[in-house]
Amino acid sequence: MVGAVLTQNTAWTNVERAIGNLKSHDLLFLDAIGRLGREELAQLIRPAGYFNVKAQRLHNLCEFLQAQGGETSLSRMADGPLRESLLGVNGVGPETADDIMLYAFERPVFVIDAYTRRLFSRIGLIAGDESYEKLRSFFESNLESNVDLFNEYHALIVRHGKNICTKKPRCRECCIRGHCAYFPEKTEP
Repeated sequence: MVGAVLTQNTAWTNVERAIGNLKSHDLLFLDAIGRLGREELAQLIRPAGYFNVKAQRLHNLCEFLQAQGGETSLSRMADGPLRESLLGVNGVGPETADDIMLYAFERPVFVIDAYTRRLFSRIGLIAGDESYEKLRSFFESNLESNVDLFNEYHALIVRHGKNICTKKPRCRECCIRGHCAYFPEKTEP
């Protein structure tokens, strides 16, 4: 859950450093993060960027989790109410809520991120400007509702987006270029 908040507008390598700071101080626990002062938390998560804002968001999430009786209590909630509850936490938007749903609560929710939008708009399956919910519904209605599948599929999209289908794509190295609407127009020299 901490990673879902810290990864907002930040590269995962920086999130790993921030999580490493929390782990090295034995603070990667709900109660520990909740007890930390906001300024102290902000300094520990500084590598993740926007550290003051993210410290407040982590505190908000911790307060929510504590008020709900913790992760165990929340894990008994049905998918819809759980997601709506998460979305009610200040600083938790759809992508962060779905990250928490998929990775922390192991619920079959497809996470939409910038990599997903970029890759699938270049392939030509989406325009890229659809709402978050429309894209999430598109994936969930076209894939088997399966946590492991959604987890693996999202991980593969992220890896492809980081390594090949970057902002300046490396089309010649792309394993799906034959199915890509973007490749014929934007090939590298």
